[in-house]
Amino acid sequence: MLFVFKRSVALQISNLVYPYVMRKLFIYLSFAMCFAFGSQGPAWSAETQTAYAAQEKDKNSPALEEQISLAEQGNLEAQIYLASAYRQGNGVAQDYKTAVKWFTRAAEQGHAVAQYNLGIMHSFGLGVVPDYKASVKWYTRAAEQGNPIAQYNLARLYYLGQGVKENLAYAHMWANHASSNGFEMGEELKGLLTELMSPSQIEKAQNLANECLKKAYQGC
Repeated sequence: MLFVFKRSVALQISNLVYPYVMRKLFIYLSFAMCFAFGSQGPAWSAETQTAYAAQEKDKNSPALEEQISLAEQGNLEAQIYLASAYRQGNGVAQDYKTAVKWFTRAAEQGHAVAQYNLGIMHSFGLGVVPDYKASVKWYTRAAEQGNPIAQYNLARLYYLGQGVKENLAYAHMWANHASSNGFEMGEELKGLLTELMSPSQIEKAQNLANECLKKAYQGC
C-alpha cells in the first residue's frame, strides 16, 4: 500500500510539473525559432536590392563601399544594408559587432526592424555582451511601432522575467497584440499564459491590451 501511495503521489507531481516544464521549454525554443526572423528586411528600393545581390555574388563589387559612404552620411537604407550584410556574412566576412553598429545607427533613427534585430543581438550576445535589459529596451521600441515579432519576444521576456520583472499580465498583453498583428506564436503563448493565470489576472491583461491599443502601443 505504501508503494502504491508513493507511486500515486509521484504521478500527481509529475502531472503538475511536466506541463510547466514543457511550457518553459516551448518558450525557450520558440525564442530560438524567432532568431530566424531576426534578418527580416526592410522594403529596399530596387537599386539597393540590385546592389545587395551584386555584393552577394562578388565580394569585390563596389556596392559595399558605396553603401558605407551613404550610411556614414546617415542614409537609413544603407545602414540597414550594411547591418544585414555583416550579420549574414553576405559578400563580407560575418561580423556581428559591425552589424550591431549599423543596426544601432538605424534603430536610433526609429527603424522598427533594426530595433527588433538589436533585441535579438543583445539576447543572444551577438557582437555585444548578452544583456536582457537592452533587449527589453529595443524590443519595446519596435513593439510600440507594431512589430509583431518584437511584441512576441517582449511578452516572452515578461513571462520569463528576463531583463524585466516577471509580469504575466504584461506578457499576456503583448502576446495578445502579437497574435492580433498576425504572429501565430503569439496566440500559442497567450494560450499558455491563460492556463497559468487567474480570471482576475486575465481580465487585467485584457484591460491593459485595450488601453494599449487606444494609445497605439505607446507607453504601455
